Amino acid sequence: GEATSAKFHLVDLAGSERAKRTGNVGVRLKESVSINTGLLALGNVISALGDEKRKATHIPYRESKLTRMLQDSLGGNSRTLMVACLSPSDANFEETLNTLKYANRARNIKNKAIVNRIEER
Repeated sequence: GEATSAKFHLVDLAGSERAKRTGNVGVRLKESVSINTGLLALGNVISALGDEKRKATHIPYRESKLTRMLQDSLGGNSRTLMVACLSPSDANFEETLNTLKYANRARNIKNKAIVNRIEER
């Protein structure tokens, strides 16, 4: 017989707000810096994968735990969906614009997913 295998990742990438605006201090500030570092690394991977000129060059998956975990989803044999959550508020214009730019870069990644079949003995 034959079996089909798959992975499913659901990741919430919230936390890209500016530290100054949130007023976070101490542990919260350290946590938000870590989140932003992971998002920056993810942005670098997305840029490298989405740019046809850079496609043959090194993709920096090892820059963070987040990019390492999502390696298969980003540049592998997968079908990936990104949902960008935006705010209609004027006060959040900068974050909303950055989110849209981020999502637009991700949209340029083209994967060709094929079904993983495993022969059972």
